Amino acid sequence: MEKEKRNRKNKPEPHTGENSSLLPILAVNFIGTLGFSIVLPFLVFLVNRLGGNAFIYGLASAIYPAFQLIGAPILGRWSDTYGRKKLLFLSQLGTLLSWIIFLGVLFLPVISLFKVDSRVLGAFTITLPLAVLFFARALDGLTGGNVSVANAYLADITSEGNRSRNFGKMSISENLGFIVGPALAGILSVTEYGDIAPVLGAIAISVIGTLLIVFYLPESKECAFERFEGIDNVRKVFGYEIRECKTPHETRKPHFREVLRLPDIPYMLGLYFLIDLGYSIFYTAFPLHAVLTLNWSIADMGVYFTVLSGLLIIVQSTVLPRASRKYSDAVLMIFGSLMLGTNFLLLIPGNFFLTYLAAGFFALGDGLMWPSFLSLLSKVAGRKCQGTIQGFASSFGGLAAITGLILGGLLYETLAGFSFLIAGLVIYTVFLLDFRLRHFEENLKY
Repeated sequence: MEKEKRNRKNKPEPHTGENSSLLPILAVNFIGTLGFSIVLPFLVFLVNRLGGNAFIYGLASAIYPAFQLIGAPILGRWSDTYGRKKLLFLSQLGTLLSWIIFLGVLFLPVISLFKVDSRVLGAFTITLPLAVLFFARALDGLTGGNVSVANAYLADITSEGNRSRNFGKMSISENLGFIVGPALAGILSVTEYGDIAPVLGAIAISVIGTLLIVFYLPESKECAFERFEGIDNVRKVFGYEIRECKTPHETRKPHFREVLRLPDIPYMLGLYFLIDLGYSIFYTAFPLHAVLTLNWSIADMGVYFTVLSGLLIIVQSTVLPRASRKYSDAVLMIFGSLMLGTNFLLLIPGNFFLTYLAAGFFALGDGLMWPSFLSLLSKVAGRKCQGTIQGFASSFGGLAAITGLILGGLLYETLAGFSFLIAGLVIYTVFLLDFRLRHFEENLKY
């Protein structure tokens, strides 16, 4: 007994500062976004060159969330049981393999498999490299639970009072990836290697992300160490204060129907769906809008996404921390969704000045709304099932992305710039529904 007291007395106190402990997961998040965004500016050009049209571009974009719909809940549940680090590694490995297959697409002969000429879907040709491209995106989506697991990881290591600000930091790391990625794509695309260079960049970035998880990311769940003898009362790991640990009989996780019976969770999942639906319509329609209406090149699109992401970083690094100390998550969501909906309306005319003005509204709206929403979702979910709830939330987002990405292509094929009106109406619906979230926050106080 005396020996234990002496050991506890002599044991140095670990560092508990959350800022330093966030660095590994923020770096992983940045690497993941960078790998994705580096091919974003030229994907629409690649699909068109391989035989696709606006509908096929939307379908190619929807393949990832379609398979994420299957994989994210499973990976989220597994992360609650086996630990976040293992599942983040599995997700990153799947991403790396998918980019290697993507690289192979660029070397395949463009062999026609079948052609379609439809009044609704338009005219397009499904070619061999286009089919392999679909497979690569499907594999990445199936192992693409990294977002839900990373959000659960952040909830593990963050106190409730700092949730909004730390999810803001997570968004900043994503937006840094969106700044560097498109800019790097623009630079690499004008080299003699053409489309090959950005994909090689994505592969290199994925390798770095995998190594970062293996060597620098500590496990956030104390229970992941229970199988090793000699590790007792592991309460701190590299500055992480573990908020939750499951006993062996607590490892069973709720199924979908049980999740829907949890207080306020169905409402939050419905909002998740609507928010991602609005985003997805935009992310399909805007590249088509930029090419067909604004006559932009890959470099022009890269500049725009870089400016947009830069504005988001400014909002999330300066405005959000101050606003979150003064206003609740629900209030920030209400204001943010109003700004985000207005952004979509400004895109309709196809005017250069209004398009860049819309970027400012997008940055202010998304920069305040999305981190606040993720913060509130993690609070409503509670401590026991973060990975499970985040996994189901990603599935709802995936379902919205499938719908929105395909719908975005079809809408732009028929409505052109007015497709952004649909996205705006979806987000304005979120704005109206957000007022009820103030009641949710009141319930969390008791």
